[in-house]
Amino acid sequence: MALETRLETRLTQKLVLTPQLQLAIKLLQLPQLELTQAINQEMIENPFLEEQPEEVVQGEEQVVEAKSDSDSGESEVTVDAMTTFSVDDYFEERGSDGRDLGYFNNGMVEKPGFETFLSSSSDLADYLKWQLRFSNASDELRELAEMVIGNIDENGYLCATIKELVALLNVSSAKVQRAIALVQSFDPHGVCASSLQECLVIQLRFLGLEGSLVEEMICNNLIELEKKKYQAIAKQYSVGMEEVLAAVKVIEGLEPKPGRNYANTQVSYVVPDVFIEKVGDDYRIILNDEHIPRIRISGMYRELLQNKKAFDKVDKQFLIDKYKSALWLMKSLDERNKTIYRVTESMLKFQTDFFEKGVQSLRPLNLKVIAEDISMHESNISRVTSNKYVSCSHGVFPFRYFFSSSLSRQDGDSRQDGDVSSTSVKDLIKKIISEEDRRNPLTDLKIVEMFKSQNIRIARRTLAKYREELRIPSHTKRKMAD
Repeated sequence: MALETRLETRLTQKLVLTPQLQLAIKLLQLPQLELTQAINQEMIENPFLEEQPEEVVQGEEQVVEAKSDSDSGESEVTVDAMTTFSVDDYFEERGSDGRDLGYFNNGMVEKPGFETFLSSSSDLADYLKWQLRFSNASDELRELAEMVIGNIDENGYLCATIKELVALLNVSSAKVQRAIALVQSFDPHGVCASSLQECLVIQLRFLGLEGSLVEEMICNNLIELEKKKYQAIAKQYSVGMEEVLAAVKVIEGLEPKPGRNYANTQVSYVVPDVFIEKVGDDYRIILNDEHIPRIRISGMYRELLQNKKAFDKVDKQFLIDKYKSALWLMKSLDERNKTIYRVTESMLKFQTDFFEKGVQSLRPLNLKVIAEDISMHESNISRVTSNKYVSCSHGVFPFRYFFSSSLSRQDGDSRQDGDVSSTSVKDLIKKIISEEDRRNPLTDLKIVEMFKSQNIRIARRTLAKYREELRIPSHTKRKMAD
């Protein structure tokens, strides 16, 4: 078969995402914090964009516009002078009148910022190293102990084995064990353990309970303790039920994660993107743009673009591209707000009962229903509802909270009004379990029968899956000892 090179013309149809369309899609799915960062970055890169003042008096705007119209003859001189003004001219002008250029001290000492006096919270490693400095150990042992502290996780457990530490530190196993023992003597009690059993046993040492029934139960009966098989434990050690329950109470008072109280975690607060408020018998949708910069086209650069004389020094194409980019960004932000408003309005129409009565009235809903209602593609609905939150009288909820699958009623009614949302079923499961008798908790089968009495059809496996999603343990683990 001969190989040859030739030109062919083919007619094909394919979707091409222009940079402008890619920007619009990107802005649509950004949450509020990331959107603010994206706008600030664009203002840095695009000279045509500037932040609009929050409060602008209408009368002052008219005065400024009138003044700019009357001084239009001087504007060209100012713009032209600005484009030809060099850095050397700047320093020459600043130095000619005796003003300080920033190189010399003018007698005013700048005071440190307020953030300099703020104390930073120390983590577990800092707290352990602080105790290590006050110990009477040798310098070599301190150095080894500091390396051991570096291998402790945020919960207070030792992540590395003795063999790994020996290979890392290039010392004997006995020295590593002495360093570990030194750290285990520090506060919080139970730190630097390699397992849960060792962690609890270390805490017993400080309580003076070594060799007691509590230690034996921790070392040999953790599985039985988890399943609350107290009768079997009492029979194993030939003790009364009262002694076992007293030991259980001691174990419950121990800390399984001794380092979590020293975790240096930052709390992040949810900022709602949309507020839904009830005004009379109607609801009002308010988009939250409090922290989003309000941008506008810079008047100075717009005049620069219109001034033909300035193009002797300025690249015209650069200004045109930046101007179009600024306009498209403002248009994309406007389209983003309109889309979020339309999706919220449609969601409010389908979930009116929720905003009136609460979670138990939440209806089954999917993205396709919203997409058909507002004549928009389902992918755009998915972008709008991801990583965004709605604030209403019942609290702050993610957009996806209002979209859930449906469970049929017991009578077999397949209508949408007859179905119940899986989210409301999960809320009902939490409510039922929170009101149960902890000494005789409800089994999954019993909860299924309670749902049947309310004409809600749910399988036991489905209920167990929902319970695990809610991080609710089984009835055997929820049972409280008598």
